[in-house]
Amino acid sequence: MTNYHDPVLLQACIEGLDLKPGGTYVDITFGGGGHSREILRQLEGGRLFAFDQDPDARANAQAIDDPRLTFVASNFRNIKRYLKLYKAEQVDGILADLGISSHQIDTPERGFSTRFDADLDMRMNQHADKTARDVVNEYSEADLHRILGMYGEITNARTAATALVAARSNRSGGLKTVNDLKAALQRLAPRGKENKYFAQVFQALRIEVNEEMQVLEEFLEQVPDILKPGGRLVVMSYHSLEDRPVKNFINKGKFQGEVEKDLFGNELKPLRSVTRKPIEATPDEIARNPRARSAKLRIAEKI
Repeated sequence: MTNYHDPVLLQACIEGLDLKPGGTYVDITFGGGGHSREILRQLEGGRLFAFDQDPDARANAQAIDDPRLTFVASNFRNIKRYLKLYKAEQVDGILADLGISSHQIDTPERGFSTRFDADLDMRMNQHADKTARDVVNEYSEADLHRILGMYGEITNARTAATALVAARSNRSGGLKTVNDLKAALQRLAPRGKENKYFAQVFQALRIEVNEEMQVLEEFLEQVPDILKPGGRLVVMSYHSLEDRPVKNFINKGKFQGEVEKDLFGNELKPLRSVTRKPIEATPDEIARNPRARSAKLRIAEKI
């Protein structure tokens, strides 16, 4: 469990939750349990619900012998339904550590990493149907262009999509492995920046396979109903695609457009930002834990 990954911005997350000793809290991305363990350590009673769809995370949760912890083996897009099931319709705080865990990246057979050859998988929920192999072999050229540009933010997304379609047509059985995918795009990767380029391609595929942006928006839309008045939302994101909808929802109560106002000019939004700017890791933490380098932490309170 200690090798899962070091929890990023641990103290800032815990302070952001403004823990009440007997409160009810939710960690929607349990992972290795680093944040959850610290929450439990500071609670005197209360309850903690932890969501994660990864079987490895479930094993980590089972190692924590604490009756206050309820592990929910589900995607956090289902948060409202499960909390209602457990008769915890409103909670005092919700913590979200978005993105992918170091453990998932460092497990070669999961297919998340550009460093290891493996089947093109990239499923966070290993019982899900769609894999990265399905995406690269079955999506149209237009759809590949869309996800590589939107989720990978690569500048030659159209050319890359064309190259993938050509490569899968020329290879018996299509593109099956990480190395097949890299070989198909190798000539398109900017010289000296190959690693960054492939990381962006893999990010695009991973987001598509796991519907990460849809899941995040579905979750955020449920937050106002789940939080008690004065309850805290603490969200840590690792790239602008995640941070943007979090920022917009906190500041405007919606993902696009301007904040709505009533007849008297009062803003109609359920949350208020507690931090003027996102909290970022110190140089010391980044040196200890490189994953913290791109982390942005936003804290909001239900009005």
